[in-house]
Amino acid sequence: MNAYIIGGYRSPVGKSGKGAFRFVRPDDLGEQVIRKLLGDFPQLDKERIDDVIVGNATPEAEQGLNIGRMVSLMGLDTEKVPGMTVNRYCASGLETIAIASAKIHAGLADCILAGGIESMSPIPFGGWRIVPNARIAKANPDWYWGMGLTAEAVAKDFDVSREAQDAFALNSHLRAAAAIDAGRFAPGIAPIEVTEVYLDAAEKRQERKHIVDTDEGVRRESSEAGLARLRPVFAQGGSVTAGNSSQTSDGAAFVLVVSEKMLKELNVEPIARLASYHVSGLEPRIMGVGPIHAVPEALRKAGLTKNDLGAIELNEAFASQSVAVLKELDLDPERVNPNGGAIALGHPLGCTGAKLTVQMMNELHQRKSRYGMVTMCVGTGQGAAGVFEMMNV
Repeated sequence: MNAYIIGGYRSPVGKSGKGAFRFVRPDDLGEQVIRKLLGDFPQLDKERIDDVIVGNATPEAEQGLNIGRMVSLMGLDTEKVPGMTVNRYCASGLETIAIASAKIHAGLADCILAGGIESMSPIPFGGWRIVPNARIAKANPDWYWGMGLTAEAVAKDFDVSREAQDAFALNSHLRAAAAIDAGRFAPGIAPIEVTEVYLDAAEKRQERKHIVDTDEGVRRESSEAGLARLRPVFAQGGSVTAGNSSQTSDGAAFVLVVSEKMLKELNVEPIARLASYHVSGLEPRIMGVGPIHAVPEALRKAGLTKNDLGAIELNEAFASQSVAVLKELDLDPERVNPNGGAIALGHPLGCTGAKLTVQMMNELHQRKSRYGMVTMCVGTGQGAAGVFEMMNV
């Protein structure tokens, strides 16, 4: 039984800590995206949805209490649809789509909401309380390295210069700014209503609402000289800076995955299907090059080559790993992140895989290309890649 994506939206991506979503709970953010998505299918009885699967890389505090179940209750107006939370760090949002597709292929479900939510405003990177295993930390300290140190290791091992990293970062901003100005993201964005609570001049509680419909992270003033002035932030004498690293962010994204049976019942056309998916393991010390291992296997499973891909969304965790992946896989830079990436647009961890899927499907539609890929490195030494096939090209 085939599984098809029939719709998908993402929120705009907000800057963590100081952006538009800094006072928006992640479950509220996810609820709005789900309601926007299901609004496209008024003929769907929500109680026919078999599951809500949500990726989240830091499932605690505001994102705890099984956020998958919470957004099911909040967004579907019924208690009859279950929900679960999945954590494969930065691949979480893509993993949920793979799980949904696999369950439908196996005949275990007909309709699943799959996606990801991450709010990095209220929760520090890695969570509030990190407790490494002392024995393992002593024997394998790099298993617990911060992501910035892994980016430095990739730059060293794969000979990625500071200049190459800064040039890649600048190009990400230029492409993202051009894409926003051209409205290329607009078809896939669910505008988010934000309610701000404040005290007026008389110190009385007031509320005001506004709509956020554009990604916040792009630095239009970025320049080669400006990036070159930034100091390394993770290692003395290093090359990884705030300017050539992804931004911490807030966001949510979901797709609706259905069986052929449900497709016919709803009388809708499929947009895409997940043609293959692969996750690889590698040294945690150089986790950034995970896609080098995952991409070839995902292509092999799909029976394709890299030349068959019309667009590739490579999560830009850091410029060092992005440059290394492009070089080692010999990818066409014009097909990779044509509208910029996480360095410019932000990286809301567990949301990113679903966010990139929505972007990639829209880009393939605009390019009239049949195949595309979403891929990313994953903390603690993993790489993930999913190949998607557009159904009406």
